[in-house]
Amino acid sequence: MAEHDERYTSAGRLRGSVYDAEMERLQEQLVLLQYWIQSQGLKVLVIFEGRGSAGKGGVIKRITERTSPRTVRIAALPRPTDRERTQWYFQRYVEHLPAGGEMVLLDRSWYNRSNVEWVMGFCTEEEHQEFLRSCPEFERMLVRSGIVVLKYWFSVSAEEQRRRFEARNDEPLKRWKLSDMDLAERELYVRYSMAKDTTFQYTDIKQAPWYVVPSDDKRAARLNCINHLLSQFDYEDVAPPRVELPEIRDIPYVRPPLHEQTFVPQVF
Repeated sequence: MAEHDERYTSAGRLRGSVYDAEMERLQEQLVLLQYWIQSQGLKVLVIFEGRGSAGKGGVIKRITERTSPRTVRIAALPRPTDRERTQWYFQRYVEHLPAGGEMVLLDRSWYNRSNVEWVMGFCTEEEHQEFLRSCPEFERMLVRSGIVVLKYWFSVSAEEQRRRFEARNDEPLKRWKLSDMDLAERELYVRYSMAKDTTFQYTDIKQAPWYVVPSDDKRAARLNCINHLLSQFDYEDVAPPRVELPEIRDIPYVRPPLHEQTFVPQVF
């Protein structure tokens, strides 16, 4: 970036004032996109993947901050149960796919198989290879069925990941965010790089390509991702008009006295 660009700090990070103003504008556009998805009956699936601390959760939070959870919902699946481990691998994800008029944000996804599971040895090499073969066909099937599939990979450098992990470790109220899996991921940083490269080799397909989001600057990453998401739709402003609030009906009724209720202490 140019040295005179006042949008950035001397360290090259986006200024908070610039971020706040642009995020407010983008969140307004996300609400308009939400209405468009509803009105057109679109089915939208957005996959967020990447290394630990790369900022996936942060951008998901901003996308859903002002939208309706009935239209824009998050699917963050826990570890599979014993029963789910015996199912077809993609089966437990299918019930979370969007219906008409919905956008589903997958906070991690079936790509656990080719990343965390493969690196940590939670799946066999045969299961890993089968995933790489079947995943592109599964996603092509989703696209043919009318689902818009968007895939974002949040990329963070080894230096920035270390800084974020150390910041979590230094702050007692944030230490819960630093899990054993994060520590293992740090140790196996190169192995995770191999996993990502292999995943892209097989699954960066024309029908559902990967979009990489450099995220060393969290603020810029959020804005860039949301900007790109919005650019994928030729949406129009179909927000509902202002409604007339009805008058309260005059119904004969006497409420019980307030002193019969238990109130929280008036601390403030």
